[in-house]
Amino acid sequence: MTNPTAPAEHLLLLAADFTRHNDALTRIRLTDSSPATALTQQIGLTQHLADSALHTVDVLNAQPMYHSHAIYTVYARVKQLAQLTTDAADHLLNAVDILDHARDGIPLQDEGPLLTHQQAVGEAASRLALARNLTALGAHDAVATAELFVTERRRRGVHPTHQQPALSHTQDAALRAVAQGEVTISGGKPDIHSDSVRVSITTIRSLESRGLVTREPCLLRLRDERVHLTTDGYRGLAAAFGRPRAPALTAARPTTSLSAKTARTATR
Repeated sequence: MTNPTAPAEHLLLLAADFTRHNDALTRIRLTDSSPATALTQQIGLTQHLADSALHTVDVLNAQPMYHSHAIYTVYARVKQLAQLTTDAADHLLNAVDILDHARDGIPLQDEGPLLTHQQAVGEAASRLALARNLTALGAHDAVATAELFVTERRRRGVHPTHQQPALSHTQDAALRAVAQGEVTISGGKPDIHSDSVRVSITTIRSLESRGLVTREPCLLRLRDERVHLTTDGYRGLAAAFGRPRAPALTAARPTTSLSAKTARTATR
């Protein structure tokens, strides 16, 4: 039996891989002693990320379904994620070539003037910046594509087999923010990389106690931990897509009853 949310779960896993990948990219410093080595190690991670995106296409193909406009959009977005990541790997390869040629005293592409070390670092840094920009929104795009897939399948009468966890509006927003790679922890307090979401450490702990999120060391400077979804978190969030979300709690303004107003007026 096929799993109706398998592509969505793979996309949520892919979103987490984008977050880890982008954290690692941010750590690369071309002024370190061996920048070409750091870039070469990163290239393997980037290429693996592209392979993971392409594997999601295989997971989609394994699902018997009507290829509506929304499903074609899902395919297009997944392939775009794979292409963007492949392009990022190419930019990193170019950066390594630039540094290696400068080190060995060889003009880039065997033409033009020989670059100084400083010039080579500057050219490699521009390639690294391009790679970062290409994958920066990968986690957000993967989560949005997962939600589109599940919502469309629900519209066609195909529902997730996993049980949707009962979540408050705050917990639901936190789970989505975690999936999008927006939640880190520093000094025991969450740092949220979004202007539209507020997540407290109490909410993180409540999701941890339910086995929906976990923490791991964060590669970003000045950040202690990164919050990620667990397997149950992937399944639970995928099952929640396409369903009405819990309403946000709003502070009600105290009201004064008509009889109380009348009584006060009568005593004046």
